[in-house]
Amino acid sequence: MVEYRIDDLARTAGTTVRNVRVYQDRDLLPPPRKEGRTAIYSDAHLTRLKLIISMLERGYAFAQIKEMIGAWESGRSLGEVLGLEEEVASRSWAQDAPRAVSAAELEANFGDQLTANVTKRTLDLGLIERRGRGFVAPLPELYEAAVELVALGIPLEEVLDIAESMQAKVDHLGAELAGLISDHVLPRASTADEATPFYGEVIDRLRPLVFKALNSAAIRSADHYIPSIIGARMAELMSGRREREASSAGTD
Repeated sequence: MVEYRIDDLARTAGTTVRNVRVYQDRDLLPPPRKEGRTAIYSDAHLTRLKLIISMLERGYAFAQIKEMIGAWESGRSLGEVLGLEEEVASRSWAQDAPRAVSAAELEANFGDQLTANVTKRTLDLGLIERRGRGFVAPLPELYEAAVELVALGIPLEEVLDIAESMQAKVDHLGAELAGLISDHVLPRASTADEATPFYGEVIDRLRPLVFKALNSAAIRSADHYIPSIIGARMAELMSGRREREASSAGTD
């Protein structure tokens, strides 16, 4: 399970360190584990933090959120308190665990294309994240795809353009799917005790379906467009060769 310092947790959740501390002070967010003077947070904290942010965005007041969380936590140990969060967080959708990426590796892969502005964009898009003094690729497959595209000769800024566009389209599809699940699936659990195992099962069943659907759609699109552009380019090259051969024959 991924561990976070408070600034990493805030950045990943899309909030501020100040807000994280406010939620802790109001007993909405469980205390972190301590390693010396360093506070260490888990994926369960991240899930709880996103839940708090979502409830605030829906108009719930701190007191209402605390009351609902308190009802959930009543009579349970800390491990049980995080039950649903742990259940959900343990079922990561990522196929590979995040991996460290050194500054030297970034330099080797992207060279002078990795300007200050491009680095900021790369961070904003989530291809890499700052962790302490180094970097982490939260989704190694996505990062490695960017590396391969640059190695093929596509400028890094244009790779980021397509990554940004792709993420926006996938986010739209994800929101539509989430709406369907919220309307038709989640209400089937009517109590917190039912929700913990049921929502874990929902994620387990959805994960392969989502991967298969997106992979199939991408394959169908690639099968249509990639051979088409390669065929067009081959036709240009062959036409050019015939013209050169005809020109050469005419001068003999």
